[in-house]
Amino acid sequence: MTTHDSSPFGPAMNPDHPVAEVATELAHALSSAGFTADGIAGHLGPEYTEALHRGEPAAVALGTSGDSDLDHLIRIFVLHEHVPATLLSDVLGARLAAKLLDSGVAETDEHGTVFVAYDIRPHVIVGRNRLVFSDVDASLVDHVPGPDHVLGVGSASLSLLHSTPTSPVGSVLDLGTGSGVQLLGQLDSAERIVATDVHERALDLARATVAAADATQRVDLRSGSWFEPVAGERFDRIVANPPFVVGLPEVGHVYRDSGLNLDGASELVVSQVTEHLNPGGTAHLLAAWVHQGEESWQQRVASWLPDTGVAAWIIQRDVADPALYVSTWLTDESVDVRSAEGRARSREWLQHFHDNEVTGIGFGFVAIQRIGDDEPSDILAEDMSQPVVDPLGPEVEEYFARVEWLRGLVPGELETKHVQLRPGVAREDIALPDTEIGMGFERAALRLTRTDGPRWQHDIDEHLAAIVAGLNPQGLSIGETIGLYAAAQGYDEAALVDAALPAIVDLIRHGLLIPTELLAFSNTD
Repeated sequence: MTTHDSSPFGPAMNPDHPVAEVATELAHALSSAGFTADGIAGHLGPEYTEALHRGEPAAVALGTSGDSDLDHLIRIFVLHEHVPATLLSDVLGARLAAKLLDSGVAETDEHGTVFVAYDIRPHVIVGRNRLVFSDVDASLVDHVPGPDHVLGVGSASLSLLHSTPTSPVGSVLDLGTGSGVQLLGQLDSAERIVATDVHERALDLARATVAAADATQRVDLRSGSWFEPVAGERFDRIVANPPFVVGLPEVGHVYRDSGLNLDGASELVVSQVTEHLNPGGTAHLLAAWVHQGEESWQQRVASWLPDTGVAAWIIQRDVADPALYVSTWLTDESVDVRSAEGRARSREWLQHFHDNEVTGIGFGFVAIQRIGDDEPSDILAEDMSQPVVDPLGPEVEEYFARVEWLRGLVPGELETKHVQLRPGVAREDIALPDTEIGMGFERAALRLTRTDGPRWQHDIDEHLAAIVAGLNPQGLSIGETIGLYAAAQGYDEAALVDAALPAIVDLIRHGLLIPTELLAFSNTD
């Protein structure tokens, strides 16, 4: 058996018996035995399921101490316990057990017992139970993933699934598919999927993931770097979770390191993806960027996009200082930052950041839509630090519809339009103790807050609050409502219009106000 870094996991692929050949049969057998995401959670119960998610193998072992087939399957496939070969045959059948051994999915140790050498675990992806084939990580076993490690379902991939639309489209490109997680999220949406990766091991495991989903005929897996496998092709939707780790121009781990300097991987994907979109098509990417010198992160990422032909929504979800960023990623690869190796690598990485004036590293989503080639690009880059519970995919699609509507307006047209306050928008009137007079309260903030989707908050004044309260899709237009309020309060109407319209545009852009033309499209009850 060939291993990586003397680990029992990550065996070399057997070209005579690919993992994909056994994937479909294994998926059916596991599903029939209740080895699904819901089945495992129901079997373990809430306490031990939480322990599973926290990476506590002893608790999971206690929760599966029985003698049922599902107990055995969880210990074999999730905890990677070494068991007698006869037990594997008992729970899966002798024929399937033999296939697992032939393909290297199951390996025999020096004591003659067998263990599963890959991570083969069910996940609920876009409402469907899916089996994902990947390499074993260090969440439940004492194991250091090697440089050829193929990721399974992690927090980053879940975040991208969460932010990617699932509406029907003709074609999808999954750029850098890895183990195939993102393409699983598009199986019920796309007529045709192309998935690429530069890493042959990843493609082998992605084939198994696709086979387990009975989707082999619908997914075209291609080998190659970046966009080379799809040169000259365009798609309706592109998803990408590239190796976006910001660091030195070298490849330590193929799943995270691009070999490009600093945020070069994110820049490459963002700058080239539009060339591969059909008109109206969208791209949904995870990306990272440096905070560097006097340049704002918004300016940096926006500079990667063309001046014409795109609408883009760039969302920064988190920012880490260089020291925290380095220690987080070294810990991710099971390197003790206190060890000699950890100290040396930390020093080199941090020195590289220092030499390049990097003060922080941002992480988030980039959504891009291809619009008319001659249209000025419409780019919004903003922070979204608030927790988001609802899926962002529908919100992204609605955002592009809202900004398209705004782009289509001619000067003076917005005043003639009718809008509706989004259901669930809350008005918050916040007052704090009046310290000046020593009693009572004084207003500290007046804001409108969405209670759905991204929970945007907009601080407003009492005048805009009154105008918004008067907007009605069947009533007065925006301009008429402002005019009525101006007359009632004795204000100059033209000046009030000039002051109110930019704020109303921002409220529309974030979906707190919905144009009547978009009510049917908006994700409201």
